Amino acid sequence: MTGGGLHDGVAALVLAAGGSQRLGRPKQLLDYRGATLLDATLTTARAAGFEQVVVVLGGAAEEVRERVDLADLDVAENADFGDGCATSIRSGLDHVHPAMQGLVLLLGDQPGVSAETIRALVGSARGHAVGVCAYDDGHGTTLGHPLWFDRTMFDTLRGLHGDKAVWKLVDADDDVVSVRVPGPVPLDVDTWDDYQALLAEETE
Repeated sequence: MTGGGLHDGVAALVLAAGGSQRLGRPKQLLDYRGATLLDATLTTARAAGFEQVVVVLGGAAEEVRERVDLADLDVAENADFGDGCATSIRSGLDHVHPAMQGLVLLLGDQPGVSAETIRALVGSARGHAVGVCAYDDGHGTTLGHPLWFDRTMFDTLRGLHGDKAVWKLVDADDDVVSVRVPGPVPLDVDTWDDYQALLAEETE
């Protein structure tokens, strides 16, 4: 654990195990801001002040270990990453320290999420079962990552299956808080077009 963070008792769980089938190359290692896409997300996770950061690897795990700065993080490997992100959540939870009272679920391919957004989410959602970001682009709100889950939800998270199952908890749980965040939902990278759009944002 990193220890002494702003969010004592809170872990980040970074999902970075995807096989990048649609992209055709490991998206975790795409060039971004002078390092890799995953480095950018991990830099934000470190800056947000978590007591523990767990990153889940799967596809291209050896290459990621060679190129991405994983120092001071807890690394889980998910051999079943092809069966959906629920398997990565289970793998990551096995590494979350028992002292953690909640976690923030972060996507490793969504570097546009800011530390300020994470802090706002934890500040508003801590004490609730589930928290979700409600991005406001001026035309309405759209729900998006990162997500907050209290420790009381960990067993429920372990029981999920598939790629989008986590959103069922956002829809179904009675104790869900939405945290308003200015701007559109940050881009995540699944295809080459997504990556080009992300780079285009950097030059605007």
